[in-house]
Amino acid sequence: MNISDEWLYFISSCSGGSPNIFRKHLAHGTEEQLTFQHSGILKSYVYFDGTPYRGFGKASVVLDDRRDIVYYIHGLEIHKITNGEDRILANYPHGQMTAFCHVSPDGKRLCVPTVDAEALRGEEQLPAHWNIDECVQRLNLSSFLRIYDTETGRELQCIEIPRCWITHVQFSPTNPEQILYNHEWASDCGIRRMWLWDDRLRKSIRLRNAEEGRSGDDWVCHEIWTADGKEIIYHGKLARGRFFIGKYTLENNSRIELEIPEAYTGYGHFTMHSRSLLVSDGYYCKNENPGGHDIISLQQVDWEQKHIRWIPLCRHASSWNCQCSHPHPIFDHAGRNIYFTSDRNGYRAIFRCTTADSERDVDLM
Repeated sequence: MNISDEWLYFISSCSGGSPNIFRKHLAHGTEEQLTFQHSGILKSYVYFDGTPYRGFGKASVVLDDRRDIVYYIHGLEIHKITNGEDRILANYPHGQMTAFCHVSPDGKRLCVPTVDAEALRGEEQLPAHWNIDECVQRLNLSSFLRIYDTETGRELQCIEIPRCWITHVQFSPTNPEQILYNHEWASDCGIRRMWLWDDRLRKSIRLRNAEEGRSGDDWVCHEIWTADGKEIIYHGKLARGRFFIGKYTLENNSRIELEIPEAYTGYGHFTMHSRSLLVSDGYYCKNENPGGHDIISLQQVDWEQKHIRWIPLCRHASSWNCQCSHPHPIFDHAGRNIYFTSDRNGYRAIFRCTTADSERDVDLM
């Protein structure tokens, strides 16, 4: 969504078979095709069966929502679309493979994370059950935070992170010198998942460690900034017990982790409208349907009182059979609507529900 909530940007393969970027004007119903690629899917994070160094990078698309500018990767090219004009901004090196990108809030910097291609077996097909983190550690491979000037395409920085596979990067919403990044599928995920690159300090800061009951055997995932850049929200599962939602505060290096009900075990994603209002596509379990987790639900979180109020909105009924059918719910900027993906009708599509569509209010301690 752009900042005015007028345009919904999306990827579709319905035109010609190859994925391309489109946008839909929500008031008028008109659609525009922004890219016209015909060379399939690029091999990258999540899309491991794509073609090495060729094709559209489905994981690379990022929207500068304040300026209606779209960035994406095609082959080794980094593209920028402004006012319908698609131009090559820069090229990243051969021998590197990419993942999710991000643009800084001032629109001046684009972060493209890459990893040494051997981690994904380079130009060979990735075998089933290939342990990428083990390969990275064994071969001493690196990931890189590549920062590009969004006007000139000049590579401003190339920050090497040794023995790491980075797939998610996010500039701080208030400080472009801070980048949240991850170690993907780490064997000790509970303490090696979440990191912060602080360019002023020229170092990486670990955001979760093995203290106060935390463990490397915990599972941690999907870290995101709060809008003020002061906190990071994430979720996971404790090795000793339940799933949880967590909050890390940068100012005092503190964490609050709120365990969620024992029956709420269905994996899902969280995104936020504010630090106290989240949306998820999993976990919530209806009393009359134990084990059913196909609900889009809101979470009103009181971190200080350690209380979560769950508000079910609607069923997404997606099969979760691939990354593209994961619902991944998001708020619009006004917080009135939730958009999500589902293949419940036999094909993938984008659905919308409003935050007023609650089935019922459920208040759980």
